[in-house]
Amino acid sequence: MSSFHDDHLKKVVNIPNPLYQSLQGRYFVGQTEHLRLGKGKNAWGGLVNPSTSDVDLFVNAFTITNHSTQPFEAEIWFNPITPGKPQISKNVTPANTTICPLPEPKVKIEYADCVKGFPKKGVMAFRRIVPPQSTLTSDEDGKFIFPPGGSFIIFLVSPNHEMIQAEVAFGWFEKHMKK
Repeated sequence: MSSFHDDHLKKVVNIPNPLYQSLQGRYFVGQTEHLRLGKGKNAWGGLVNPSTSDVDLFVNAFTITNHSTQPFEAEIWFNPITPGKPQISKNVTPANTTICPLPEPKVKIEYADCVKGFPKKGVMAFRRIVPPQSTLTSDEDGKFIFPPGGSFIIFLVSPNHEMIQAEVAFGWFEKHMKK
């Protein structure tokens, strides 16, 4: 006979942090429109945390899709000044669509294509090669954290060949800053 009774046992469930953030209505996903680069013109897409957001941005995942037959280089920048005139993507949604009303992110996905030049200031943290006809994925588990006014930018470098079409997508969560 067991010495444990059901009334003394407690069920404990571990769930991944992205699921926890989604259940809380704080996890969002989205992507840029198609980005064009090539022949000396670059493109970029990124998560931009407005200075008035009152949230910290946690980058959880990103993907870069290359539709061309040429590889290209992607530079990952923290807090740069980006070239070109940015647009704001409308392709953004909360991951948890059961919440009513749906939560809206404070962080924006911004992008620009066919731009001359490179980011200024900020830090180029690392690079990736994006193979042809493929999607490069990276799970960061929320370890890249940006306060209001910060940004996480993926800069796509022109290979100086044919024009290339690409997209950049993100998964992130937001937490209100502690006061």
